[in-house]
This record gives sequence, C-alpha cells and structure tokens, in this order.
Amino acid sequence: MTTKNTRSDLLTQLKDGIARLTSSEAWCDYLAFQSRFHHYSYGNALLIAAQCPAATHVAGFTTWRKLQRSVRKGEKAIWILAPMVGKRSANDDPDADQFVRGFKYVAVFDIGQTVGEVPPAVCTKLSGDDPSRFYVRFVEVARCFGFGVADYAFGDTTNGDCNVSEHHIRVEARNSPAQRIKTLVHELAHALLHERVTDRPLAELEAESTAYIVCRAMGMDTGDYSFGYVASWAGGGETAIANIKSSCGRIQKAASIILRSFDAEQVLAA
Repeated sequence: MTTKNTRSDLLTQLKDGIARLTSSEAWCDYLAFQSRFHHYSYGNALLIAAQCPAATHVAGFTTWRKLQRSVRKGEKAIWILAPMVGKRSANDDPDADQFVRGFKYVAVFDIGQTVGEVPPAVCTKLSGDDPSRFYVRFVEVARCFGFGVADYAFGDTTNGDCNVSEHHIRVEARNSPAQRIKTLVHELAHALLHERVTDRPLAELEAESTAYIVCRAMGMDTGDYSFGYVASWAGGGETAIANIKSSCGRIQKAASIILRSFDAEQVLAA
C-alpha cells in the first residue's frame, strides 16, 4: 500500500515528465498540428460534446483534406454553428466594414471519423502483458464501486469510456493488456471523481494522473502515454503542472481509494 508521501513523489515524477515532454521537438510538432484546428466557442463545444462525446480533434471536410486525411464514407457529421459575415454599406463606418448577420449550421468531423496520414503524437500506447492478472482484479474493484466493465471495439482512437449515470465502463478490446489496465484505472478515476463534468480537460487530467499513480504503485510505468495525455488536454507543461498542483488532493484521494480497494480484493481472492 502506498503512503501519502509516496503518492506525492509520484505526482512530482508526473510533473517532471510533462515538463521534459513539453520542451521537446515532439511537442512542437504536436502544437503545429493543433494550430490547424479552430478554437470553438463554448456553445459549439457543447454541441460537439452532445453529438460526439468522445470527440478530440474536430475540423471540417476541407481542413482534413489539407491535413492529408479524408472522412470515411458513411460517417455522420457533427453540426456546429458558424457565423455568416456581411459587408456594411458604403455609408457605414469604413473601419467596421463587416458584421455578423446570423449563423448557419456547418458540418465537422472528429479525427476518429477520418483516415490518412498519421498526425504527430505525444502519446505512445503501452505494450506489455498482464502476468499478474491486474485487469481482472480491477474489474472486481469496479464491481465493488457498482460499475460493470465490458470489452468494446470502438472503431476510432477511443481507448475507453465511463458512463457514470449508467454505472458502466467500456475498454477497447484490441489494445495491449498493459494499455487496457491503464485505461480501466483511468475510467475508474472518472467513476470516482466526475459524476458531473463541467471542465473536460481538467477531468481528463485528474483521471490520467490518478491512473499514473495507481499503475506506478503496482510497478507499471505508464509515462510514455500519461505524460502526453495530460499535457495535451491541459494545453501545455506549465498549465498542466499548475492544474496537477490544484487538483493534487482529489488525485491522491482517488488513487488511495482505488489502491485500497485493489488490496482488499486481492486479500479476498487469496
């Protein structure tokens, strides 16, 4: 069982790893890719989340073509609102020659709905087996929390999801055993921390940070995936580190609950 000081040390290692990543060439390439996407308004973010909760990188058909990717045939569009800009008459102020005269619906698509050139990535999926049967034991932990766990083939870049209202977790069946363990712990953190999500980037940072601590406590180093995942959701090294500091109490508490439940399940199974 880890102590509070041990979990604090692991959070420090997480912050150090993010700092190293976000000063690297890989991070610069990632930011260059991200700059090609629009920064959507709060209203459009809600529209995207309502239609495609797992969406991560959303763009229009033409933008995806420019990025050497194409929308798969038969994919359902995500509809957002775009401003319709009009030109003022000659009698109006020449310094204010355009105005928004309304809005129209336009179609966008998530990266998971596209195929083509692989974009720059800062997350490397984990490889490795599960000789200690951690995954099965974490499924039992989820059951103790009142959550069912099912294998699922998402068909896009999603590794897992957690439906808190229905108490159900899904994990990508085709990933490596090590990645599946990390994903299940990540979703368990969502189950504990995020009954209502008002800030998804912060929620993802908290869940992945919890998963990093839990997995490291069991001897699994998930840094190749976790550093990039946390940094990409937080928007950069300094922001990620600040948010980890502000959420460290919640992260440590969630990690402690999961690890205690894991240890209790291990005793019962013996």
